[in-house]
Amino acid sequence: MQKLYTKKEFNLPELTGLSQRQIEAHLGLYAGYIKNVNILIEQIETLRGKGGPELSELSRRIGFEFNGMRLHEYYFEQFEDGGEKKTILRDALAAQFGSFDAWKEDFVRIGSLRGAGWVLLVQDEENGNFFNIWVNDHELGHLGSQKIWLAMDVWEHAFLLDYLPSERKKYIEAFFDNVNWNIVEGRV
Repeated sequence: MQKLYTKKEFNLPELTGLSQRQIEAHLGLYAGYIKNVNILIEQIETLRGKGGPELSELSRRIGFEFNGMRLHEYYFEQFEDGGEKKTILRDALAAQFGSFDAWKEDFVRIGSLRGAGWVLLVQDEENGNFFNIWVNDHELGHLGSQKIWLAMDVWEHAFLLDYLPSERKKYIEAFFDNVNWNIVEGRV
């Protein structure tokens, strides 16, 4: 039997532009992904070796729930206190995009696109290229085997208690106001 997952605890300070109520609701959603991953693991285990449409659908669904769990862990971890100050990532982004601000402008532009999903900064570990990508439904749009540096949740559940859907830009500004770059750069 595979190991089951437990909810991670995050050392979150008071965040600028994101209320405690919003964060608590969002953490509740994260807990739901963990619960569903564990349910799916158990259900898949009981069907292993039998095949059929039920196993097929459960196996497809685990990608959504697992990536929902993992992306939320990246998301909340980025807001934690602490971390060693580094500039490796900022320097690399500036080298590829012309400046750190040019990279950020591109990331924000993607985050401002219509629709619900995620914006990820990923790096091709084979040749070093960075990509700002849009990910739908957690499991659609990932680039295979790419390192995730930064994850911004742009599903409405991430900001709806603090901002209207039409105020996504304000949420994105609050997101960047709270990112602890020491944590992000510690993912080296």
